[in-house]
Amino acid sequence: MQKRTKIVATLGPASDDKKTLSGMIKAGLDVARLNFSHGNAEDHRRRYAVLREAADACGKEIAVMGDLQGPKIRIKRFENGSVVLADGDSFFLDSAIGLEEGNQQGVGVALDSIHEDVGPGDTLLLNDGLITLEVERVAGTRIHTTVVAGGILSDHKGLNLKGGGLSAAALTDVDRENIRLAAELDMDFLAVSFVRSGEDIEEARRLFSEAGGNGLIVAKIERAEAVENIDSIIDAADVVMVARGDLGVEMGYAQLTGIQKSLIQQTRAKNKIVITATQMMESMILNPIPTRAEVSDVANAVIDGTDAVMLSGETAVGKYPIEVINAMSDVCVGAEQFPHPAGRMSHRMGDQFELVDEAIAMAVMYTANHMSVKAIIALTESGSTSRWMSRVRSDIPIYAMTPYAATRRRVALYRGVYPVSFEIKKTERAQLYAEIFKTMLSKKLVEVGDLVIFTKGDLEGVSGSTNAMKILKVTAAE
Repeated sequence: MQKRTKIVATLGPASDDKKTLSGMIKAGLDVARLNFSHGNAEDHRRRYAVLREAADACGKEIAVMGDLQGPKIRIKRFENGSVVLADGDSFFLDSAIGLEEGNQQGVGVALDSIHEDVGPGDTLLLNDGLITLEVERVAGTRIHTTVVAGGILSDHKGLNLKGGGLSAAALTDVDRENIRLAAELDMDFLAVSFVRSGEDIEEARRLFSEAGGNGLIVAKIERAEAVENIDSIIDAADVVMVARGDLGVEMGYAQLTGIQKSLIQQTRAKNKIVITATQMMESMILNPIPTRAEVSDVANAVIDGTDAVMLSGETAVGKYPIEVINAMSDVCVGAEQFPHPAGRMSHRMGDQFELVDEAIAMAVMYTANHMSVKAIIALTESGSTSRWMSRVRSDIPIYAMTPYAATRRRVALYRGVYPVSFEIKKTERAQLYAEIFKTMLSKKLVEVGDLVIFTKGDLEGVSGSTNAMKILKVTAAE
């Protein structure tokens, strides 16, 4: 049984050779993530090239996502590399002090305006929330705090303001350089970190387009402000990533599960793609099997309707990059066996459709879910019809047939959609159907006698022109 939920995995030292990548692809990898927070441009170029070689050797369409590092707010360095903070200690943060002047009394911060964003009573969280500081007063650029929960604090740890509100812009100069690199490498997706509003997405899209990029834009939701502005962000983006690390720190872990479920629902309701990310199988960095809690975490995201689940350190630096994808694939397939409480066809039943291809897509899924249909075959230019279809709950595979490699890689992220390379050579109806059936039968995606639904447009080469659906029975080639 094919898994419907897609797997995004981060490349790194543990997974940047062709043999390992081939094993990951065979285990169920759909999208490879290049994290611009680590490595240099040559590292990313090399990993991209090796990935493409491995994908070609495996005969599978693998998309690539470039992930911008964004304005991750970090402290500067300590004279001795780290300090130990005890509960009740006084400790200051100051953007004006030097890069390596941190000590037991305080440390610098790599955000010049941070003193303007905080005030007495605010809570600052360091090292992913392991250390908690309460702001006592602000004097100039210096923020005086009391340690509420102490521990070891070392160089360059991240800093968050509980509840959000730090004013760092979403795109840095380094991000702008990496946008150009993503365009150069023809990446299929560009992920924007620490998004605050739809304007951040629009700026990234403009810069990517100006650099020659054609990929889709991913909005990473990891700030409290992003949750508050979620409607504008979903509208502006093509894909939403629920990035649970910083989001959990800023919003509080008790709220995180509810926020995740809401973001998945809101994104799917707007016909966009959603990825669930961060620490999904973190224990497998060191261990060959996941914990039961991790299995439940992945399964719940799948049952909630996420398009994809993402691995980070598990495949970038972990000991078991192939095994973790195998484990995640198994969990996805298992979770997909359970019906959603809302049923199959509740999506957009009360909506008025604006586009013909959108209406066709919804009609296809309604029909497929009420007949013994084995597959849906969509001839597509851009992949938009198959994306709309994938928003509807179903266990029927959707095959996006297209001659365009960029479209095939793009739909690799869509839940329940599988790319198939196909070029229209015959325009006469019976001959076209025969060519499609021949292709599908050769790949063992259907069998003779299967009932399938087929969609296409009258205007070949025109994106968004799907205007017809037919119910067909697969026949053998003459």
